[in-house]
Amino acid sequence: MSRALLRSVLELRTPITRLPPPFLLPIRTGLPSSAASARFFNQTSQIVEPSSAASAIGDLPLPKQNSTTLKSSSSQASSSLPPTSSQAAGAPPPPATGPIDESVRTLLPLLAAQPGHYVTVHIHGRPYLVTEGDSVRLPFKMPGVAPGDVLRLNRASVVGSRDYTLQGAPYVDERLFECRAVVTGTEAEPMRVIIKKKRRCRRKKRVESKHRYTMLRISEVKVCADVAAELD
Repeated sequence: MSRALLRSVLELRTPITRLPPPFLLPIRTGLPSSAASARFFNQTSQIVEPSSAASAIGDLPLPKQNSTTLKSSSSQASSSLPPTSSQAAGAPPPPATGPIDESVRTLLPLLAAQPGHYVTVHIHGRPYLVTEGDSVRLPFKMPGVAPGDVLRLNRASVVGSRDYTLQGAPYVDERLFECRAVVTGTEAEPMRVIIKKKRRCRRKKRVESKHRYTMLRISEVKVCADVAAELD
């Protein structure tokens, strides 16, 4: 019995260095109860409060060089973001402006003088090699068009004839050529029926699909040789 009393007296004299369990620690008063509980359960890193010196330094204005760097980084981040659906679908390509190369001005009349021009036009990112009078069936139904509409195809990567070829990087200047197409109508494929069934399942699913395609007829392919002379 004396040994137990001596042990208890020694424990009372030694300082307590062991902390209480975490659920008995006080919660920070600066946060609401929900936020404090969420931070307690979700955050594993230590919460460091800013000191008075750090807060005083944070109140000082930043130098001009740092502000410029931040603006440039934010502009690069905004430019690297993909375009929205409204910008990608509704916005037309900007008009081409600027001088034309001297070699193009020299050889463009020779290209225009030869008959039988061909153009590699791009419609929704798909290339089509066409000449005047060709019919094109697009692999989709183009929205917002009706039979009889005239479309100007202003994105072309190649414009050429028998002896000359004008290559774009990536597209040819739209002022140097004209390619127009007339919407002739819509074509539909035969009805396709697909039977879908899973293993060890008696139920079958019948899926029907019938795709529609827009038909175009290339009505005009022209090389504008006089435009280069007017821009001089």
